[in-house]
Amino acid sequence: MATTVVTGAAAIRSGLLPPVGCVTETADFAGAELPGLDALVFGGHDIAGAAPMAKRAEELARAGVVPPWSPAAVAGELEDADAEIRVGLVAGEPGTLREQADRLIADLVSFRERRDLERVVVVNVASTEPPFPRRPEHADLGALESALAASGDALPPSSVYAYAALRAGCPYIDFTPSTGVRLPALDELARRMGVPYAGSDAKTGETLVKTALAPMFAARALAVRAWSGTNLLGGGDGATLADPQASRSKKISKDRSLTEILGHRVEGETHIDYVRPMGEWKTAWDHVLFEGFGGVQMTLQFTWQGCDSALAAPLVLDLARLAARAHETGESGPLTALGFFFKDPIGVREHRLALQYELLCEWAARLGARA
Repeated sequence: MATTVVTGAAAIRSGLLPPVGCVTETADFAGAELPGLDALVFGGHDIAGAAPMAKRAEELARAGVVPPWSPAAVAGELEDADAEIRVGLVAGEPGTLREQADRLIADLVSFRERRDLERVVVVNVASTEPPFPRRPEHADLGALESALAASGDALPPSSVYAYAALRAGCPYIDFTPSTGVRLPALDELARRMGVPYAGSDAKTGETLVKTALAPMFAARALAVRAWSGTNLLGGGDGATLADPQASRSKKISKDRSLTEILGHRVEGETHIDYVRPMGEWKTAWDHVLFEGFGGVQMTLQFTWQGCDSALAAPLVLDLARLAARAHETGESGPLTALGFFFKDPIGVREHRLALQYELLCEWAARLGARA
């Protein structure tokens, strides 16, 4: 996904591609005073031994995720981003979590200072983690700070990244359903450091459709009795979600919107299957059983087929620009208006897509008014 983001952004700002899928490039956001796509500089953390970004872009081009000509056309930008990638957290790394976080913080601060950047936004696009049990130290920043110095398992990796980002004064976006920033102690840290954050689990396909369709049933007083979905995934995301515990995190996130929109739980669940030959593509099939006037049973079915990286990449750019602008205007804590982008939005229970978009546009207008 990160390679698709960098490749796409470079092609857009070079005039080689239109900004299709970038919400922040539409007329509704023209007055929000967002940083331009040409102002973005890319870097990050990745696993040790990962292939160079240019090679991954070539693989994506062969898979049809990015245009076949794009890796060569933006090779310079890919090399520039690759030079700013540092080794992320490594399983079994020696030292305390505080020491690991300090290494990440130093990387972020160095990136900001060397590139003379006004601010750095950290977006977590790592693989989904299994659910992590909440502990007493997660409720209080002081207790968490002590636990980081004394224990090697006080936080999951996603929350160590979140802690490091907030400590470095960077807005933070949880693009995955991992625990990340969703801990009271980290909310306290964000407010203390004066930085905003948002998440979690960006909705790019099946859940996007759910949050558009479910309000229709509620508004027309049609009783939804069951809603089941089957997701077939290839690629790295599919391989990760083949782990039942990681899959559990994703299912919890995907199913939450229906309960909030309809006001009650419905029968059925989400199934996720890894199909390796599908590569970077995914298919979702949903079956909705609903009841109409007189108790008549009816059904709706839909199939969604798409490339997850291509669906997600413009959202990363949107979220980075919006979070940067929010930070510039002095906002801190959860950015609830960004719920439009997420399956399980932090700090707000509104899941109806159209209303989420209205809230986002109203907030963007206020951002512009602060110029």
